[in-house]
Amino acid sequence: MPLFTPIMAYEAGALDATLAAAAGDDAQLFSELREAFIESLSRQVDLLGRARCDGNWQITALRIKGLAASFHADPLMSLAEDALDAAPGDPVVVRQIRTFLDNYAAG
Repeated sequence: MPLFTPIMAYEAGALDATLAAAAGDDAQLFSELREAFIESLSRQVDLLGRARCDGNWQITALRIKGLAASFHADPLMSLAEDALDAAPGDPVVVRQIRTFLDNYAAG
């Protein structure tokens, strides 16, 4: 599993660019899309943190990967790949994805 670097948590440029492209000049729509992404990822991180069996862990990691791919969030996609390679309940992976979420939500 690759080591997590703090830089990964702050690389939201492509994600914001994707949201901006979808929203056009509508700042309210951009804000709503951003909030929907944060809310969706937050739900999946919560599920990942509670997953203890292989099936639930894998499905949730795949959902995170799909969300990341949909929004061109490459650092998150990499973290989702790490989750797919990790054992269910791996606290390091969950913490890394939660850190990405927290940093993006704060920014």
